[in-house]
Amino acid sequence: MTTVVLADDEALLRKALASLLPLEGDVTVLAEAHDGDTAIEATLRHEPDVLVIDLEMPGVDGLGAVSAIRRVRPDQVILMLTRHARPGVLRKALRLGVQGFVSKSAEPAHITSVIGTLHAGKRWIDPDVSALAVVDDCPLTDREVDVLRVTGDGYSVAEIARRLHLAEGTVRNYLSNAMQKTQTRTRHEAARYAREHDWL
Repeated sequence: MTTVVLADDEALLRKALASLLPLEGDVTVLAEAHDGDTAIEATLRHEPDVLVIDLEMPGVDGLGAVSAIRRVRPDQVILMLTRHARPGVLRKALRLGVQGFVSKSAEPAHITSVIGTLHAGKRWIDPDVSALAVVDDCPLTDREVDVLRVTGDGYSVAEIARRLHLAEGTVRNYLSNAMQKTQTRTRHEAARYAREHDWL
């Protein structure tokens, strides 16, 4: 039996997976989480065999939650669900030690199979995820992407610096570089441009 914590802000998908995964194999869902903060809390409390987590969630996103969990549970097995396999995000997730990537459109039976594969100590990246990730037309660095992602949430430069543990001057440099690369006039325009091009 493989124990799982499910983290996804889309309630319909999360509830469907919580109901269907146990029917497809030897999976027990210990807890559900609707955002990054509750994903961290549930994972550290229940210590599941596998954390199944959405990449994009409100507040602390999937990568932020994975980073926080890894600091406490460095061996936690993680399966990331994603709609968009942006190369920079994929690379960052791999550096954080994420073992598996599956499209959010995958059938529950497939997700259950991948959970078993990861629990057995192997890795898995869906072919459609890896194929999309190979096409890297994003001119932004990973750090510029991080700063624009937080900018898109409406935070000030000071708050971005605090959230990313950077100096305010460093944040301004990243934003300036991103604005030049996207040929936009403001950081909010740059964030919007990057989001429209699936770079965030």
